Amino acid sequence: MTKAKEGARPRLSKADRRAQLLSVAREMIRAEGADALTLGALADRAGITKPVVYEHFGDRSGLFAALYRQFDERQDASLETALANARPDIEGVVDVIATSYVACARAEGVEMAGVVAALHGTPVLARIRQESVGAYVERCRAALARVVGAESIDPIALEAAFASADVLASAVLASRIDEGDAHETLVRILLASILR
Repeated sequence: MTKAKEGARPRLSKADRRAQLLSVAREMIRAEGADALTLGALADRAGITKPVVYEHFGDRSGLFAALYRQFDERQDASLETALANARPDIEGVVDVIATSYVACARAEGVEMAGVVAALHGTPVLARIRQESVGAYVERCRAALARVVGAESIDPIALEAAFASADVLASAVLASRIDEGDAHETLVRILLASILR
């Protein structure tokens, strides 16, 4: 058995390499903006060859889709945890949905805003974004239906409430509103979309 060369980095598993590349990509977006993120620049920053990056993501759209899916998974996990601990009434469910949404936006930071903007650049990425939003709205609708009844919830009004939530999240990230005020505003918007 040969010893690894001193100073040589250990070879990462495919899953670990993908996680590393996504982390480096997020750092690049945070520091330089989404426009600076190319597969070649990512390879250089990660200290690997371009073919390795292409093997993981295929193209730039695939990279942005992977970044968005990672965000989506974290947002879903945050929502599920919040809903599991919600009071079983409309105010309790709305409160944890709003808290989860604002906290997740804050945790994901400005780099996710760049990813979301890039998602509108191609029909495939726009479709991924729309499917994700639709699934999130449906999870919230189902949770709310358990406490107010499905007939009280208009899915389009709820989707519009989450469009407003995106505006609030952007305002939090730009320090135009604090998280507490964003939360209170989102609670009011969600309640108004339900209690018709």
